[in-house]
Amino acid sequence: MKDQELNFEGVEKLPLKAFAERAYLDYSMYVILDRALPSLGDGLKPVQRRIVYAMSELGLAAGAKHKKSARTVGDVIGKFHPHGDSACYEAMVHMAQDFAYRYPLVDGQGNWGSTDDPKSFAAMRYTESRLTRYAALLLDELGSSTVDWVPNFDGSLDEPTMLPARVPNLLLNGGSGIAVGMATDIPPHNLREVVKACVALLDDPDLSTRKIMAHVKGPDLPTGAEIVSPREELVRMYETGAGGFKARATYAVEDGEIVIEALPFQVSGAKVLEQIGAQMQQKKLPMVEDIRDESDHENPIRLVIVPKSNRVDTAALMAHLFATTDLERNYRVNLNVIGLDGRPRVMGLRDLLLEWLEFRKATVTRRLEHRFGKLSARLHILDGLLIAFLNLDEVIRIVRTEDQPKPRLIERFALSEEQAEAILETKLRHLARLEEMKIREEQRQLAEERDEIQAILKSKARLTKLVREELLEDAEEYGDERRTRLVEREAAQAISETELLSSEPVTVVLSRLGWVRAAKGHDIDARALSYKTGDEFQAAARGRNLQQAVFVDSTGRAYSLDAHALPAARGYGEPLSGRIDPPDGATFAAVLLGEPGDAWLLASDAGYGFAARLGDLYARNKKGKQVLKVPENSQVLAAAPIPGPEAFAVFVNNEGEVLALPAAQIETMSSGKGQNLYGIPGRKSADREEYLVAMAVVGPGETLTVHSGNNAPMRLKYDELGQFEDRKGRRRQRFSRAYKQVDRLEVAPA
Repeated sequence: MKDQELNFEGVEKLPLKAFAERAYLDYSMYVILDRALPSLGDGLKPVQRRIVYAMSELGLAAGAKHKKSARTVGDVIGKFHPHGDSACYEAMVHMAQDFAYRYPLVDGQGNWGSTDDPKSFAAMRYTESRLTRYAALLLDELGSSTVDWVPNFDGSLDEPTMLPARVPNLLLNGGSGIAVGMATDIPPHNLREVVKACVALLDDPDLSTRKIMAHVKGPDLPTGAEIVSPREELVRMYETGAGGFKARATYAVEDGEIVIEALPFQVSGAKVLEQIGAQMQQKKLPMVEDIRDESDHENPIRLVIVPKSNRVDTAALMAHLFATTDLERNYRVNLNVIGLDGRPRVMGLRDLLLEWLEFRKATVTRRLEHRFGKLSARLHILDGLLIAFLNLDEVIRIVRTEDQPKPRLIERFALSEEQAEAILETKLRHLARLEEMKIREEQRQLAEERDEIQAILKSKARLTKLVREELLEDAEEYGDERRTRLVEREAAQAISETELLSSEPVTVVLSRLGWVRAAKGHDIDARALSYKTGDEFQAAARGRNLQQAVFVDSTGRAYSLDAHALPAARGYGEPLSGRIDPPDGATFAAVLLGEPGDAWLLASDAGYGFAARLGDLYARNKKGKQVLKVPENSQVLAAAPIPGPEAFAVFVNNEGEVLALPAAQIETMSSGKGQNLYGIPGRKSADREEYLVAMAVVGPGETLTVHSGNNAPMRLKYDELGQFEDRKGRRRQRFSRAYKQVDRLEVAPA
């Protein structure tokens, strides 16, 4: 069977690049306009607008009985929004949460989530809902031809393109969304403040942002708390439409306990307690004894922090918690909205309010024109009815005798079809004499209203006055006091870890393979600790846990780590290579611990070295810094602390020969090769004939212990070391004939 030839006649052909560009742009515009960004007019996204409209169509006004949320969601996705029911319901829940919306649009019964877990709401088959009183501000004028209508997704119904909001809902409830290539973050504001700003702009459209901020002082968060950003930051934010602000929890001190009364917007109390508890577990809050959650129905937020004593600085403690937990939070602001021209753009506060006022004036104008048309039509009918009453006998005769009374009435009294139809539909009981008086009274009232509307439509000043009065009335009825205080405060500073910890003696132990640990106390026998197989003791240093430990590797580089951050001595410790970044192949030879001003002796086994201040050896990064220049084929010796200039630096070479050098003769440097401390002639050959095997520094009141093979340890007091001092250039002295191979030197108090 032959293959049939494919026929592409009539099929549009496009380059793949053009098709991909068009498809991506179409998708981007859909996400921007129909999903992620709110409209400036009513401040709603399409799904939110459809939920509110569907609920109004179901008769779920504020005074109606609650209905199952599943009923509303079914109407929304079945009639207007053909998307997932869970996403639709979640949007509905968000509009019902008083901790998420400054002025909720949905009044719910049942579990609608909590501040600790906003998504812990019950399924829509369990909850019930209706609209709030505030939602009427978005819907009241919907039937007055105030907005445009478009067919729904299947063309079976019409839906509004926008709701005729009587107040700037966009600013009042705010919103956030992420589109393609853009995002929006609008914080909530106070109704009365925003209305005052609108009224001020109606009176003077040239007001600057700073003058507008005399009314809109800043965001007004549903959960209260306080905004601590400087005013200049808020001014820049409102001028440009982009920026941010800081919100901080508020607290009070009751009977020595710190009670957190309000949290920043979208912050979970449970998470805050978890963050504080984690710091307590890590011993970073030694001044806190206990934390507990006393929140209940009457006090939605009541977190209690119990200090260990009344001597704890409450302000410093809270500043630390503000800096390290969600008790203080940064909020990004990006006033990116879909304007009246249907295009998204970032707007400053002044431009946003001015454009919304244009929308409001246009809405009021359309409402008045709609009412004017209704009044004119009714007055036209009343004129016809009045003619009928003035000629009642003739009208009755025509109706009784004519086969087609309608055209005869039109011809006889010069009526319109609408007037004739209204006369024919008049009931007999309305032919009473008093009915004429009612018609004349209604004519008078409607004519007055029509003339008033006509005057408003012809005068921009009168239209502005009407908008102004309606805004003030709505603010008075639906507005409330500001919940979020604006207080300029200094930036919160976390307490450093060294301030949080108590000072304790520690011994830092370094193994030959580079494992490190910190044991509490100074009476630790570091050599008796357990080590991994193939590993052994290398060096140890005694100091305090609040000091920095310095490690020197075989290349002479120094690295510093906080002693309190080192692992405990319960196990083998941790490899230093996991915390710092030494050169490839480098091993660790020495550890130093003490105050920054302490002097330490650094040396290589080639006999070169110098005294260094510990603070000069601190390194700022993981790669450390070069301190000791190590001669070729030499190794770094374990560093030794220098207690003072009267101390002796004791050196022993591989032949058991010893030299005691006064510390005052050792040069102090911050880095370098140092001086020749022992007098070993420099050699470039790999075969070293003479090198140092041990080094120690002994001060007054201390004893030097010499270990050599199986020989009993030799103990020498400080005063006895003078016999090994080089006075005449003779360096070949020994501790004893038996001590030809010295293993190590140890220094301890006498």
